[in-house]
Amino acid sequence: MQNITGKIAFGGIAIGKIKEISKENNVVRRVKIEDAKAEIARFEAARDQAAEELKGLYNKAVKEVGEANAAIFEVHQMMLEDEDYLDSIRNIIEAQSVNAEFAVATTGDNFARMFADMDDDYMKERSADVKDISERVIRILSQKEEKVDTSGAEKEKYIIVADDLAPSETIQLDRETVLAFVTRHGSTNSHTAILARTMNIPALVSTAVPQEVNGKMAIVDGFKGSVIIDPDEETLREYEKKQQDEKKRQELLQQLKGKPTVTKEGKEIKLYANIGEVKDLGAVLQNDAAGIGLFRSEFLYLQSDHFPTEDEQFQSYKTVAEVMAGKKVIIRTLDIGADKQIDYFGLEHEDNPALGYRAVRICLDQPDIFKTQLRALFRASMFGNISIMIPMIASVWEVKKVKEIMEEVKAELTSESIPFKNVEFGIMIETPAAVMIADELAKEVNFFSIGTNDLTQYTLAIDRQNAKLDQFYDSHHPAVLKMIQMVIDSAHKAGIWAGICGELGADLTLTETFVKMGIDELSVSPAMVLPVRDKILNA
Repeated sequence: MQNITGKIAFGGIAIGKIKEISKENNVVRRVKIEDAKAEIARFEAARDQAAEELKGLYNKAVKEVGEANAAIFEVHQMMLEDEDYLDSIRNIIEAQSVNAEFAVATTGDNFARMFADMDDDYMKERSADVKDISERVIRILSQKEEKVDTSGAEKEKYIIVADDLAPSETIQLDRETVLAFVTRHGSTNSHTAILARTMNIPALVSTAVPQEVNGKMAIVDGFKGSVIIDPDEETLREYEKKQQDEKKRQELLQQLKGKPTVTKEGKEIKLYANIGEVKDLGAVLQNDAAGIGLFRSEFLYLQSDHFPTEDEQFQSYKTVAEVMAGKKVIIRTLDIGADKQIDYFGLEHEDNPALGYRAVRICLDQPDIFKTQLRALFRASMFGNISIMIPMIASVWEVKKVKEIMEEVKAELTSESIPFKNVEFGIMIETPAAVMIADELAKEVNFFSIGTNDLTQYTLAIDRQNAKLDQFYDSHHPAVLKMIQMVIDSAHKAGIWAGICGELGADLTLTETFVKMGIDELSVSPAMVLPVRDKILNA
C-alpha cells in the first residue's frame, strides 16, 4: 500500500481502479524539402483544420462545462492566428528548407520555453497552451487521428492518472466514467483542476504517482490531499464508510433548503452565491442562495473577442436580474488586469500586474469603457434588484470619481428617456489602504464586501498565483482577521452592512468566527451555500 500526497484541487472521496492516460510519444523528424511554398501551404491547411477542431471542442465544452471554462479553446484559436507564432514557422520552413512538422515543433518548443521563463504566472500558463496547439497541428500534418487513450475502460468508472492533461484532452473524456483526477504535474489553477471543480469530482495535482499503476485499485482523498494505491482491506473498508458518510452528509444538507440562515442567537446572515456567468444561475437556485453576492462581470469580456456592447451586457445583467426574481444581485464592475488579461484591451506588459493597471484604475482611466458598462447596469436595474460594486478601491477620491461618472450616466439616460432605478452602491475592500480608511469610505457607500483573496495577498506581500509561496500564504493570519474585524466595525459605525465575497467566506473553520465578528453577509460558491448555512444555524 502506497500513500502519496498531492495538492488538493477539489475535495471528495473516490474509490476505483486507476486508468493511466498516456500520450503517444511523437518523434518529429527533420526532413529536407524542395518546395517551401508548397510546404507552407500544407502547414496553413493543417492550421485551418486545427482551428475547425478547436471550434468543435469549444461548442462541446460550452454544453458540458459552461462558457467560462470553454473559453480556453477560444484562446487556442487566437494563438493559431498569432502572427509571431505563424511568422516563426514560415521562416523556419523557408530559411532552413525543412518540413512543416519540424518547423511547428521547433516554434512550439521555443515559444513554450519563452512563456515558461516569464515572471508573470498568467503568461507561464500559456506555455502548456502553446504545446497543445503545436501538437494538434503536428498530428494533423502527420495524418494521425486525435484520441485520448481510455481503451479497456469504456463501461467502467475509473480514477484518471496522467502526467498532465491538456484542455483538449480533458474535455474529450467521458465525464460519466471519471471518478477523480490525479496528475503528476500542474497547479490548483490548471485547466484540469478547474474542470474537476466544475464537475464536482475529487482532484489532486502535483502528485508524485509512480509509473505503471494502470489498473491498480486506488483511493483518492480530496479532503486530505492523498492518493492511496493498492489499499489493504482495512483501509478500503474505512474509506467506503467515509464515502457513505459523505453521501449522507450531502443528503442532509439538502434538507436545509428553504430554511432561513439564522444563528442560535437570532441574527440573520444574508447567504449569497458567487457566479461568473448566466449559466451559473441554475446552481444558485438549486442550492437555495438568498441572492448573488458577486457576479464577476469581467467574464463577459473574457469570453468575447471585442469590447462587449451596451446591449450585449444589458441582456446578461437583465437575465440574471429576472431569474433571481427580486433577490439581491450584486454585480462587480470590470475587474480586468493582473491574472485576467484580454488581448483587445491592449494592456502593456507589467513587471507586477497585481499592483498595476487593473480594475477600477482602468475604468477611471478609460471612462468610455466604464460608462458603457454602467449604462447597461442601470438599464437592467428595471428588471430586478441590482446593486453595483466597485473592485480594487484604495482611496476616497476614487469612490467620489466613480460616483461622479455614475451621475453623468444617469443624466444621459434621463435625457434619452431611458428608465432606471437608483441602485445600492458598494465597494470591495481588498487593499490594506481601504481597511485603514474604511471609516471614511463608509460615508460614501451603502455596503462593503471584503475580497479576502486579494486582501490576504496584499497584506502578507505574497503573490497568490505563485505555487512556491503556498506555505507562506496564510488566509488565517491574525493580521488578515484583524483587518476583517476593522472593516465590519467601521461599516456598522456608519450604519451600513459588511460582507465577505472571497474564498475565506466558504471556510467552514471560520464561519463561527465571522458570526462573532458581526458579519452581515457571506457570498460563496453555489456548492458551499448549504454547508455554510448548516454552520451558521449551529453558530
